[in-house]
Parts: sequence; C-alpha cells; structure tokens
Amino acid sequence: MTKEKQVIVGSRGSKLALIQTNWVISELKKLNPGYEFRIEKISTKGDKITDAPLSRLGGVGLFTKELETALMKGKIDLAVHSAKDVPTELHEGLMIGATPTREDPHDALISNNNANLEKLPDNARIGTSSLRRRAQLLAFRPDFKILDLRGNLDTRLKKLETDDLDAIVVAHAGLRRMGYTGPISQIIPFDIMLPAVGQGSLCIEIRKDDARIQKLVSCLNDAQTRIAIEAERALLAKLQGGCQVPIGAHAQIQKHEVFLEAIICTADGGHTIKDSHHGPSTQAAALGEELAGRMLESGGKRILHEIRQEFQSRVDHL
Repeated sequence: MTKEKQVIVGSRGSKLALIQTNWVISELKKLNPGYEFRIEKISTKGDKITDAPLSRLGGVGLFTKELETALMKGKIDLAVHSAKDVPTELHEGLMIGATPTREDPHDALISNNNANLEKLPDNARIGTSSLRRRAQLLAFRPDFKILDLRGNLDTRLKKLETDDLDAIVVAHAGLRRMGYTGPISQIIPFDIMLPAVGQGSLCIEIRKDDARIQKLVSCLNDAQTRIAIEAERALLAKLQGGCQVPIGAHAQIQKHEVFLEAIICTADGGHTIKDSHHGPSTQAAALGEELAGRMLESGGKRILHEIRQEFQSRVDHL
C-alpha cells in the first residue's frame, strides 16, 4: 500500500477514547475505501495524573497537548478528541478538520437507589471531578456533599459501590458510546445543569497545510454540530474559561438560527448568572461572543475573577 493511502490516527489510550477513535476510523473507511488506518496511543498529562482534581492541575490542553505535539511533528496525521477537551485557542499550524454529528450533550445521574436529584436523601454524597457539575449541583441543592471522582467510567461506577457514595454524575454521551446498559436514574435537564462546552461532540484535529487529510476527514463534518460548537467555543474563549472555571453552555440550531444558553457559577453554587441569546446560524461565533460579553457585564467578570484568584492561591500553596 502506498504511503498516500496510509493514515496514522492519534488517540488517548483510555477505553472511551479508543471507542471514539475506532468509530471515526470505521466511518472514514466507509467513505474512503482503500485507506489503511493505524492508531497511535498517546498518554496526556490528564491521563498520567489521576490522584488530583482536574481543577488543580491548571493550564489548558490537559488531554490534548501531547497529541497536538505529535501532530505538529508529523508523527500522526490526525487526532481524535472529545470537543470539551480542546482548548479554544489552537496552535497556529493546526485546525479542526471535522466535527461529526453530536451525541446527547446532557449529563446523567446514576444513583444507588435509582433516585433522581430531587429525591436523593438529605446531604447526599455525589461524586464528580467537574467544577461545573459541582457548582450546578450545589445551586440546585446546597445540602449535597460533592466528592472528587476521577477515573474512567468503569472506575467511577465501581467507586459508587465502594466509596460510600449516593450517586455519580457523568456525561450521557460517554455512557452511550461505552455501551452502558445499567440503570440511569436521571438525564439531568438543562434547566438544572448545562453541559460543558462541546460535550457530546468529537473534534478531529489536523494540520492546516495537510490537504490530503483535510479532504479525507471533511466528509465526517456535520454542519449543525459545527455551528453549535463554534458558538459555544466562541463564548468560552471570550470568558477565558478552563477546567477550573464553572461554566456551562449549550447551543442548538433551529431553522437556520442558533439558540445559545450559558451559565457562570461561583464554586459553591451560591451565585449563578444564566442568560441566552439567539440569531442567524451564519453569525454563530459573534453570538457566542455577544452572550459572553453580556454575562461578564452582569456580574460574570467578578465571579470569574474571584474563582481565578482562589485557584491561583491553591496552586501557590501546592
């Protein structure tokens, strides 16, 4: 087989990452017969450090930087990421080549007695590694006790049984992609919990100057997903959010219009700013920036400043 028909695909080595990468490869094979694909597993900082909450690791690209380095050096031809992990600012030599059709972006609750959030016992212990989930859970019920929970889906489900937890919150998309068949106590509605930017979507990252790979992956791009992710990522970029900032957002497309809603929370959920915006899908990025600007002016700037100061204080004391 000629080198022109060979493609090296970069992926994290986790079970979910490989499921996502193998799905991308199977779709590319259907649409590009005759190509040969090989997966190159690459471990990221976020994979290597599993004993600390993500919010304490700092920086951006916790699950993408090493893949992007391999891409820039030509060791891989494309990288498959969960969109929520992709920094809003890409290296100038890289681009998002495709965003396939989005899975369900909701968060899901799995509880020991199959109770929903309203019916969980007083002071229920809930496991999550996400500040965004933590803040919105506490905004809904301040009595909840939120515990840090890292690890893959199997690990988290096991900890639900062994760590004296009443429930865990995970991405519904991950459950679906992993083929999870156990009980889901609640698909958490957006009026209680907005997802992470890009949640449920994949991003295929490529080099800007690689026309061969750009043509190869472009067939996987879903226009509506791309527009929605563009609006959400523009909002996040304006807010300068990262994994240490409790920000949720979701965009959907209806009749050539983007409907975007977002939330900024204090870490304890005691103060939230929630707003929405809509407009032509051709102006998705501008809509995201406009909504972010509005939220910053209505108190979001102060909340984010306080959270970043608190985060920096924790880092300085490590």
